[in-house]
Amino acid sequence: MDTQSLQAFMAVAESGSFSGAAERLFLTQPAVSKRIAVLEQQLGARLFDRVGRRIRLTEAGEALLPRARKVLQELEDMGRAINNLTGEVSGTLRIGTSHHIGLHRLPPVLRRFSREYPQVRLDIHFIDSEEAWESVLHGDLEMGVVTLPPQPDTRLHSQVIWDDPLVFMCAPEHPLARQADLTLETLTRFSAILPSPVTFTRRIVERLFQEHGLALNISMSTNYLETIHMMVSIGLGWSVLPATMLDQSVIELAVDTPLPLRRLGVVTHPGRSRSNAARAFLETVKIVDS
Repeated sequence: MDTQSLQAFMAVAESGSFSGAAERLFLTQPAVSKRIAVLEQQLGARLFDRVGRRIRLTEAGEALLPRARKVLQELEDMGRAINNLTGEVSGTLRIGTSHHIGLHRLPPVLRRFSREYPQVRLDIHFIDSEEAWESVLHGDLEMGVVTLPPQPDTRLHSQVIWDDPLVFMCAPEHPLARQADLTLETLTRFSAILPSPVTFTRRIVERLFQEHGLALNISMSTNYLETIHMMVSIGLGWSVLPATMLDQSVIELAVDTPLPLRRLGVVTHPGRSRSNAARAFLETVKIVDS
């Protein structure tokens, strides 16, 4: 059993298709199929059920998945630890980050890092912070630059990089913009447009209203903060967004109850060796932020 076959198996399992695995591994689809066939022959069991265009793990595939992930992670950690001894900053650095952080926080970091460490190949996945957090936890990504969970979670090592205050906001022509002495209860009488329920930001907002015994009136939700900002700016509802998104198209609402502070930072797995590239990236983040 070789690592290339295990990598092909993991790629098919995670992407849900042989074509997706081929793109991820920079191989042809027949090459991926051949590696899976070899692995199935070695194990004496079918790993995938192929029903039309859909690919599903068999019982044997389900059993192999966590073991294959562990083997590949240990091999990667081994190679990383040995490479670290040379002190060279090179290789591939797999990072997960949200679209919002990627647009508003990372550009100067990426610019400086790519100039100082041209030998490093950045493999950046623009996904939700929560998905990036889980991917670091499962070992699929080495580092996440994410919105940190509202409650500490010791399964990952978290380092705060930016305070990212949240504010209540609406369009200048929205009825809330003309009201004085705003309370959380007043807000519940109007439609809200908020991030989806699975996001850390949504949890922060919901917990605040729940602590005051109030139910939110949510008309729409999406994971893309820029989309929420657009819908708020045309008067479709109020929202809670980072203060950095305040501009001429929206105004901040002076609500009598302050919002908890949202923090952005870097998460890594405490049980995995950190590559020289990851260390250099974290130092670059700190330098640019200082």
